Amino acid sequence: QVQLVESGGGLVQAGGSLRLSCTASGSIGGINAMTWYRQAPGKQRELVAGITSGGSSNYVDAVKGRFTISRDDTGNTVYLQMNSLKPEDTAVYYCNANIRIGSSNYSYWGQGTQVTVSS
Repeated sequence: QVQLVESGGGLVQAGGSLRLSCTASGSIGGINAMTWYRQAPGKQRELVAGITSGGSSNYVDAVKGRFTISRDDTGNTVYLQMNSLKPEDTAVYYCNANIRIGSSNYSYWGQGTQVTVSS
């Protein structure tokens, strides 16, 4: 059984910073890409940032220069450092991991963590 556990959300004023963490545990053969998504009220879930097992990263234009995605040495934890936060960054943030189990790859989601940015 694989679990993704997220932490680090909260309430912050505009211009502030937060760091989200997401750790995968369980019977993991290896983790390919790890990705952060977010979903604001009344909007579709959108990709925020992703990082491959090799360390290549990508970002949605709205967060470029403000957010940084990274992984720890084990590759099982992904971070999202969020700086210069804006009210429009308010959303539930979800972690997704593409995980290899045996000879197949599976997609797993975390439970979500609320980020609220006040103006």
